Amino acid sequence: MKKLIVLGAGESGVGTAVLASQKGYEVFVSDRGTIGTNYRKTLEDYNIEFEEEMHSEDRILKADLIMKSPGIPETVPLVKKVRKKKIPIVSEIEFAYPYCDGKIIGITGSNGKTTTTHLTYHIFKTAGYNVGMAGNVGISFAYMLATDPKDYYILEVSSFQLDDINQFKCDVSILLNIVPDHLDRYDYKMSAYVESKFRITNNQKGEDIFIYSEDDSEIQNYLSTNKSTIKSTMYPFSIKKKIERGAYIHQENLILNT
Repeated sequence: MKKLIVLGAGESGVGTAVLASQKGYEVFVSDRGTIGTNYRKTLEDYNIEFEEEMHSEDRILKADLIMKSPGIPETVPLVKKVRKKKIPIVSEIEFAYPYCDGKIIGITGSNGKTTTTHLTYHIFKTAGYNVGMAGNVGISFAYMLATDPKDYYILEVSSFQLDDINQFKCDVSILLNIVPDHLDRYDYKMSAYVESKFRITNNQKGEDIFIYSEDDSEIQNYLSTNKSTIKSTMYPFSIKKKIERGAYIHQENLILNT
């Protein structure tokens, strides 16, 4: 039985723990702080072992796999020890992905992710699709897969979540914009933050879709030298100019050319 250690008993950590316990992992949740009442109850309900206000390093460093909550930076000494031992670290969306049978619409960007996620979910729901909204808004992707699977998942995805992906793939990825944010997590290098955002296109193939802002300078700068690395079908959008294949605004009308 594979040993999964979950670092951080927040939404993503507890969701991962529940899904992992269903899939036959030996799960142990460790949180340096105090675990919230609701999350504690969930862990207890699913008979998942946990600790709080401490990290049992000896046990953690014997893991086969570690899911690190997105709020935990790489600079934490325990994370450095895990990396040194070469124990694989994944994000919640990476762990959950192999258990997903539905379509994933992933939305990222520095600003507007939550609003766009809600709007996209509303469109799908109103159209009658069996759809869920998860990620950085609402419940975690892993917990939804474990307790209420859907045909479509509208996910708000942060750069922190994207940093620890290997297989995770969106059927439709959306990159709204990129402005300086969380640069302390990226050695204050804007290029590293931009690359993190573009990881949402990782693993996409020709039949997948990448929607992005034609008006964003950081996105355009990246694409000017890296466009060939993106394998998905690309649809830009603009509120400033006409787009031949994509979307734009003309005389207060939204024009879509796909």
